[in-house]
Order: sequence, then structure tokens, then C-alpha cells
Amino acid sequence: MRNRQRASHLGLLLLASQLFQVGLDNIPPITLAVLSLNVYLYLFPAAPLLQACVSVQQAYWFKDWRRLVLSPLHHVDDWHLYFNMASFLWKGIRLERRLGGPWFLYLLSVFSLLTGLVYLLLEAVLTELTQDQSYSVSCAVGFSGVLFALKVLNNYYHPGGVTNVMGIPVSNQYASWVELVLIHITSPGTSFVGHLAGILVGLLYTSGPLKTIMKKCAELVTMNGYNSRPSANYNSSGFSGYRGTGGGYSGYHQYASGYTTDHTASYTGGLTEEEQLEAAIRNSVNDRGQTRQRGAPPPYGFNHSEEVSVEEMRLRRLRRFDS
Repeated sequence: MRNRQRASHLGLLLLASQLFQVGLDNIPPITLAVLSLNVYLYLFPAAPLLQACVSVQQAYWFKDWRRLVLSPLHHVDDWHLYFNMASFLWKGIRLERRLGGPWFLYLLSVFSLLTGLVYLLLEAVLTELTQDQSYSVSCAVGFSGVLFALKVLNNYYHPGGVTNVMGIPVSNQYASWVELVLIHITSPGTSFVGHLAGILVGLLYTSGPLKTIMKKCAELVTMNGYNSRPSANYNSSGFSGYRGTGGGYSGYHQYASGYTTDHTASYTGGLTEEEQLEAAIRNSVNDRGQTRQRGAPPPYGFNHSEEVSVEEMRLRRLRRFDS
């Protein structure tokens, strides 16, 4: 996040050069799409910067909440865009490949909105503590708050190692905090609170409840979106088959603990002796008078064209077991 002014398009040329060096085919689709959206909105803004930046005054007092969506996607100048997108390029490639495109898009959406909300909260708290209204009117814009959240996430998934922050070797564990301070010292126009908001959002995901909440929300949406289709039943032991609306065969089954099978299981289908007998009688009655499908073997090996008594069926079944 940064406070305003525009310059030349040299940053755009450098960004284009970096993209072609990496190769467009090597950039995952969500990363490439988000990067392209930021470039497009720099060239063709959805709103002037003064109407896109986010502040307590504009968003909370004047209820202009659309700024939470606009502010991360607009940049002050092409250098602001270049540094943010160059950083996002490498973070996006690593994280999207690890998390998958749909979850990465979901993550970016939540991080973008939540970083803006945390920024507003921090600015409001500072206003109250200092009684300085400049915190409430300070208007920030840019993707760097989201980048700090992604930096925390990237360090979480790739622990250990050392990062060079402005030429200073720093452990990845503390890189975000060191970068926060150094950027604020060397670039006074940047939003310290906006970057801090990004770090806090990243920590909410890696060490707080945010990841769990996002998973629960995703599960609810998935259940609501697919509850009319066959769905996989899942319990603590794993998948237990597919559930449809019409009964019928359910792919595969999960048996209760202690369930055992014997050598007759393939013949009996798991039925008890009485159930086998009832099924054979039912099949005999239902099939009587109907034309049997050509080449289809009769159930349990019986010929339904014969008049077979219950006792004879029992004897035939016993002889089959004996053999």
C-alpha cells in the first residue's frame, strides 16, 4: 500500500521483460490472471486514485465500502506496480503450485478484503489512542498489503533458510518484520499500517483461526452447490462410497469394525441363510412367466423355468456348498 503520484512507463517495460524471461507458460493461470488484472487497472483505472484508495474516513464514515475491493488493485505509478507485481510473480508461482488454483484464488480474495479491514481497524485504533485525525484520513492503495500476507504464508510453507532484505541476510522467520521496518525507513511514502495489516492477516491464517474458518466456508458452499448430485460420504475412516438419491448400488462399501468374511462370501453376497432363501423365492416368483434375457445367468444358479420347491432349493444350495 502506498500514498499517490504517477510517472513514466519504464516500470511496465521492466515488468514485461521479467514476465517473458520467466515464460508465460511457466506462470500458473490464477497468478497470471491477477497480475494481468493489476496491469489492466493501472492502464485503465476503474476509478481515480482518490476514489480507489481506502481510509477510515471514506470507507467507514462515508460508507464507501467498494474501496476495499478497488484499493488493492490500483497503484500510484508504474514503479509501484512493477515492484508489487514482480514480488507477486514469484510468490504466486510457488503458492499456487502448492495450494492449487481454486484455493489460491479464494485465498487472494479473502486476503485482499481482510487486509483492508484490518488496516481500517488499526487506523481507527491509532486515531483513538493518539486523538490524531490524520490516521483516519490517511488513504492507502496498492497490492503490497496482500503481498506481506503472502510473504508470511510463503515462509510458513517453506520454513528455514535466509532471505536477503535490502542486502541484509535475515532468517525467513523474521523476514516480514525486518522488511516492514526497512521499507518504512527507506520509503517514507509507503503505508506502514497497510503492510502491518498484511502481516497480521498472514498470521491469522498460519497461526490463527482464519484457515479453519475458510475451510468451513468452502465446505458449506461445496455442500450447498452439490447436494443434489451423488456425493462421496466421508468419515474419520475414509471414503465410504457414493450416495445418490435413488438407492441402488453404491460403488464400494465400508464395513463395521470386527466384520469378517468367509469362503462363501462371493457366493452368498453377505446374506444370511434365511435372506438367501427369501431372495431365491422372490426371484423365482418375479421371473416366472417373463422371458429371460439372452445369455443372462439366473440368480444363485437356479433355472426359473423349473417348478422348484423350497426344500429342493435348500438341498441344491447345500450341495453347492459341499462341492
